[in-house]
Amino acid sequence: MNVNDKSIFIEKLIKNVLETRFDHLDQETIENVKYRIMDTVGCLIGGANAPGNKEFMGLVRDWGGKEEATILIHGGKAPVHNAAMVNSIMARSFDFEPVSPLVDGLSVPGHISGTTVMVAITMGEAMTITGKELITSLTVGDDVASRILVAAGFGFDLGWDCIGTVNAFGAAAIAGRLLGLDKKQMRNTFGILLNQLSGSLQTVWDKTTAFKLAQGLSARNGIFSAKLAGAGWTGPLDALFGHFGYYHLYTSGCRSPDALTKDLGEKYYGDGTIKPYPCCRINHASIDCALALVHKYNIRAQDIKEANLHVSPEGISICGKPFKIGDFPHADAIWSYQYTVATALLKKSVRPEHFLEHSMHDTDIQDIIGRIKLVELPEADLYSVKLHVIMKDGRELVESTDCPKGDPIGNPMSREEILEKFRLNVDFSRTVTHSNAENLLAALENLEEVDNVNEIIQMLVK
Repeated sequence: MNVNDKSIFIEKLIKNVLETRFDHLDQETIENVKYRIMDTVGCLIGGANAPGNKEFMGLVRDWGGKEEATILIHGGKAPVHNAAMVNSIMARSFDFEPVSPLVDGLSVPGHISGTTVMVAITMGEAMTITGKELITSLTVGDDVASRILVAAGFGFDLGWDCIGTVNAFGAAAIAGRLLGLDKKQMRNTFGILLNQLSGSLQTVWDKTTAFKLAQGLSARNGIFSAKLAGAGWTGPLDALFGHFGYYHLYTSGCRSPDALTKDLGEKYYGDGTIKPYPCCRINHASIDCALALVHKYNIRAQDIKEANLHVSPEGISICGKPFKIGDFPHADAIWSYQYTVATALLKKSVRPEHFLEHSMHDTDIQDIIGRIKLVELPEADLYSVKLHVIMKDGRELVESTDCPKGDPIGNPMSREEILEKFRLNVDFSRTVTHSNAENLLAALENLEEVDNVNEIIQMLVK
């Protein structure tokens, strides 16, 4: 297949983005989208006052500009691309939102919803859309991002953070559709966007505030690109397979091009994992094991002599550095096997409040962390973990798993657990009244019946 032949892929994606209607979606797709919305909105509420957000929001407010859309929870309006950027960053703040697009049973690392849900809601407010159109636009945006991602894979080796690349395509698809762009303008939107893809995994490796920046930049850049295309600007014709397109510049190559269009318009993909814990997904299997031991044997963390956590080499490279409180403690904690396992053993739960700085300085936590050793399992899968605990009384307790809670196929979160998580975020944040939160839940569960998305916005402002 030559380069010209490959341009058919972006044409088909664009056609599906613009021509999909709510009536084309099956009930399972609709329900999954509503769960992603519900969960991401809950994470927005929980992350509203996370470290760094106040300062970021202050900058955006200082910039001013046309008041097109709401900065959620805190109130006030900004240009729609800036409002979406702030909202996306708040949603990502505890690394708690939906992850890992599920495509044909294959789960690929990614954080799409934190961007796309906020773009759909923020653009939806600006364009005064219905709940049905919110669902539909989000569905096609998630599908575009998921297909582009899975066709090449995550690509840890190159250092690009897919949150700053594929998420932007999903954001652009949503924005272009809601702005009423035609196919030519949509093609130009993706081409213009090609100039704005970004995001280095170094921000994660170094545990920085900037880990959540790409989440918001993708939202902003997708909307900006769609508006610029709507104003008549042109961009590269094939943002995906052009000589210097996405797959050439940002990946090791498109290994599975058929994933871009297989069952297009029949199956719609998006993040499949709803997280039970507010930290990197890689930590979740080890947390499951720690909580299982605590509840099964009713052990006290203080009675543990040592704990050996057996994990994959890839897991160690990301979450295995000895825990140390640095310049941005929040990130130090959410990417630490030692801290999250110690928290589970000591607190018997892992919740947002455990990732506030004062919790990290807890002397009991520091004591338990010192007893946790990481052991590399060379052949282990990323989510395969064994926790071996030796008690002071001589008992040796072992728990293992290769399917952590939240896995969409083997160990999914139930509806009740998703609702409980939403309420957990509300209780932690204390920025939305319980009455508003319950009304919001009811509206999101019946989103297709909402005539105007602004009804939801009103429940998301203090």
